[in-house]
Amino acid sequence: MTDWILASRNRFGTDVVAKMLLAIDMDDVVDPVVHLPAQIPIECSQEDIELCFSLCVQIWQEGADRSTMHRLVRRLLVRGDLNADERAQYKQIRALYKHLRFALALYSRQHKPPLLYRVTVALMGHLQDSFRNGQRRATMGYGALLQVMLWRPVWNIVRLEVGRTRLDSPAGLFAFRSREFARLRNWLGSITLTSHMFHAMRKVISRQVSFYDTMKTLRPSEEFYRMSRFLSAINGLMGQMHDDLVEERDGGKRNYHRDMVNVPADIRQRLEKVAFAMPSPVKASLF
Repeated sequence: MTDWILASRNRFGTDVVAKMLLAIDMDDVVDPVVHLPAQIPIECSQEDIELCFSLCVQIWQEGADRSTMHRLVRRLLVRGDLNADERAQYKQIRALYKHLRFALALYSRQHKPPLLYRVTVALMGHLQDSFRNGQRRATMGYGALLQVMLWRPVWNIVRLEVGRTRLDSPAGLFAFRSREFARLRNWLGSITLTSHMFHAMRKVISRQVSFYDTMKTLRPSEEFYRMSRFLSAINGLMGQMHDDLVEERDGGKRNYHRDMVNVPADIRQRLEKVAFAMPSPVKASLF
């Protein structure tokens, strides 16, 4: 287990950064034909953990500009919406925050991001849902809260928290990932799920997409590539469905935490393939 310092010695060149950004941009693209590799790649050394986390922090530092996001939030508070270019900027910055959130959940000893970081990313998601679905009051509320989180003194604390991350061991990472897939298998035992539970399933997949996206960037191989693309397809299909569920929630047509939904056969079959292909020596934790 390693103490990770923000000013990491592992600095990556523009070619590696570009590959990582492209992978993030495609992490919800549904390829027409994609298959799991014959053998699931699960190995991840201590060096891999340190390199993966360092790369995720570097692209966040370099690409998730606080002042740009602060400006976009101010415009939302004034206008209630963003134009196409501004929406693209917002989406890109949020994607980098999310990718580091996944890295903090995967590689840290606690397997969860620091509190202020979690709050910041959650607010970004709620705010995006609000302005996309024309929820002006929610947009104003979430925008005001996010503006506080982006205030420089708070943002500096967030950076400090990330810099103090203690990384887990390969055995700890494997145990965490095993528990994640065991939870997937538990959920898949139900015919219907609430929207909230469906979203929790998607977050498990999103974390695994981020793992294989980063590994294929640093350790290119056919197995890592195929895992990345297979999981990205699931991520994309689940993301499209969840967007619809959120829109129904915001329109008053669905209770997000109580109403049950069926998981479409295509999504369920893909989830079952990957969930039951992964080794699981650890007993599943309860939801």
